[in-house]
Amino acid sequence: NMIGKCVVAGNVRRTAEIAFGPPRDPEYLNLKNYEENPQRLPHGWASNNSVYAEVGMDYTDICDRISDNGEPGLAWLDNMRAYGRMGDKPDMKDWRAMGGNPCLEQTLESFEMCCLVETFPTNHDSLEDFKATLESALLYAKTVTLGQTHWPEANEVMSRNRRIGCSMTGIAQFITQNGLDELKTWCEEGYAHVRECDQKYSDSFGVCGSVKLTSIKPSGTVSLLAGATPGMHYPESRYYLRRVRIPVNSDLLEPLEKAGYDIEDAVGQPGTKVVAIPVDAGEGIRTTKEVSMWEQLSLAAFLQRHWSDNQVSCTVTFDPETEGPHLKHALDYFQYQLKGISFLPKLPAGAYPQMPYEAIAEEEYREAIEKISNLDLGSKKDHQPETLPPPDLYCDTGNCASSEK
Repeated sequence: NMIGKCVVAGNVRRTAEIAFGPPRDPEYLNLKNYEENPQRLPHGWASNNSVYAEVGMDYTDICDRISDNGEPGLAWLDNMRAYGRMGDKPDMKDWRAMGGNPCLEQTLESFEMCCLVETFPTNHDSLEDFKATLESALLYAKTVTLGQTHWPEANEVMSRNRRIGCSMTGIAQFITQNGLDELKTWCEEGYAHVRECDQKYSDSFGVCGSVKLTSIKPSGTVSLLAGATPGMHYPESRYYLRRVRIPVNSDLLEPLEKAGYDIEDAVGQPGTKVVAIPVDAGEGIRTTKEVSMWEQLSLAAFLQRHWSDNQVSCTVTFDPETEGPHLKHALDYFQYQLKGISFLPKLPAGAYPQMPYEAIAEEEYREAIEKISNLDLGSKKDHQPETLPPPDLYCDTGNCASSEK
């Protein structure tokens, strides 16, 4: 955690860590209990803390802690090792797995790095069009696995696994527009197509097939840029403010200010500005207030069964008073259907200043949008160096082509 805090020093970098520990160790479980460990308050935030959950265990004590602050998360390592998609038969292909990446959408061995790529099914008019995107995404990610790191141990495990996490985002919007049964069809046929493409390009590159291929990322900023809801999560409101933190010396600030975005000093973070971006998630979409804890868990299990052979990254929001008492019973059922899950107690609106997501009325959204003009980033071209370093020449021309014989 202290290393993570050092990484973000200067406000030009971000850090993501995950810690795994035993489910019955009170010292580990209390790492974020700042009444008991006040010395950890300055750096304890740097990691998501999870336990290696065991199928069949008693979840009572863990659920009491989750009701308090949402942690720990749970990772069922035996499920991660034994299964691809949870709807398929166990194959033990990932028997060496030791955990996952910080948001737990990808299974990982020791020394292994994640390789993720994202797709937006709501931006496609047909399943065939979506399959074409999946093939391009798979080709890109597979190409990335051909690279080498400076760490021999990582190179060994990554060249053996060629692990990929081809993700979908905007899922709540897709369900709203097309229904859950159509999503099942796209997941099943899309997954089969990804496997076919992996075999084709693995043969073409002369490497092994990927041990796993699909994930569901939590997808924050990437989804925001594309106007999609993040990963499998439902929005706070149809209309909301998405706040993003930017260093005071960022070249983005001047164009954002000229375009009319609301910018203010970050509370408690000197040297940082907060930009508020008004968002419309789309007509007819339900919000987190309308989607129960049980439905969120069911959607995560649905995607773990029909799409993701790595993991589904899902943070279930719940009402600690009305749904908190049901957490243990929910985990008793879903421990057989998931590989990992995390929870977050619902906070009242305005629980703390400059929350990342804040629901607003339609009138507020309209007023904010009217103040915003087109964002012009071209004015900062003069800050670019006159001579840019040459790109990596993996392809000799402007196009990467794959030929079949």
